[in-house]
Parts: sequence; structure tokens; C-alpha cells
Amino acid sequence: MSITERKQRQKDEVRTSILDSAWDLVVTEGWQSLTIRKIADAIEYSVPVIYSHFENKDAILLEFNRKGFQSLVEKMVEAKAGQPGPREEIVAMGHAYWSFAFLNREYYQLMFGLGIPTCEAVRKIPEMADFNEAITGSIKALTPPERKEEVNPFLKFQSFWSMLHGLVSINMLGKGGSHQGLSEMVLKDVLDSFIKGIES
Repeated sequence: MSITERKQRQKDEVRTSILDSAWDLVVTEGWQSLTIRKIADAIEYSVPVIYSHFENKDAILLEFNRKGFQSLVEKMVEAKAGQPGPREEIVAMGHAYWSFAFLNREYYQLMFGLGIPTCEAVRKIPEMADFNEAITGSIKALTPPERKEEVNPFLKFQSFWSMLHGLVSINMLGKGGSHQGLSEMVLKDVLDSFIKGIES
């Protein structure tokens, strides 16, 4: 192994260590408590070492955002695959989104902690475009030919995402009641209503 390769490997190892330690801090203390100083202390490096890999804390959060969306898209595409039609695809993706949120609370809270991400965030996180495409493709396929002119796929995508995010947020904050069966019924009702709104 050349000196250049060895240096790159060491750099990659430190970067991974920074992200692993940051994630451990998030899980134990929450996103709001994450600081560059705490990460440096955890990996026993100086603060400048952290800054040599990440410009600031926001850059670390952006990396976690990217990973979160990558994982979410994988789950949704997997759920969508093999479904008999767009109606079933939308239902499967809705359930996959729901499951991801509650199985990956830390990621979800970072990804959507300040509401639906902006267009600027989409440009920085290519995986968000994949998320958009997975849903929009099924919406377009579901739309009857005679309604193609009146149904705006982008607008419907925003509606779909907003409904799911709102439902997840209510339940994640404990405002939706503790009855899991009720939450599932509400999710089904939301998905059924969304589909009917496109088809009719």
C-alpha cells in the first residue's frame, strides 16, 4: 500500500469514527445536544481534526440526512416492487414510510425536524429526488387518462408526503392516542382517501 493510499485510509477511518461517535451521542443525548466538542472528546481527537473532515456541525447533520433518505428510499422502493398496480404501490409505500419513521426515530426527527425539507435541501441530498420519483411515478401511473390534465403529480406528491408526515408527527409526539390499531386505521383511511382523490 502506498503512502497516499495509507493516508486516505486513515482519513476515511477518522471520518467514520466521527460519524459513529456523533450517532452514539445522538442516540443517548438527542440531536439538540450534539456538538463538535462532544464528538472530539468522544473520539479523543482535537476539535481542529473534526473541522478538517467536516466544515461544521451542519455538515455532519447533512451527512446523516443523506443516509436517512437513502434508507427511506430503499425501504419504499422495496415495498413498491412487485405490487400489482399503482394503487397497491401507493399503499405499500405509505406503510413503508410509516414503519421507517417509528423504527428509525432519530433519523426521522432529523430529516423532518423542521418540517418538509426545502428545495435547497433537495439539491444537497440527491436521495430526496429518488424519494420524490418513487412516489410521483406511482401517482402518474394511478391517474386515469381522462384526468391527466387536471391532476398535478407534483402537487399530489406534496399532499401525499404532508399527510403521512402529519400523521407520523402526531403519533410520534404521543398526541394520536396509544391505540396502535386506531393509528393503523387512520393510516388506511388517509391512503384510501388519497387514492380516491386521484382516481375520481
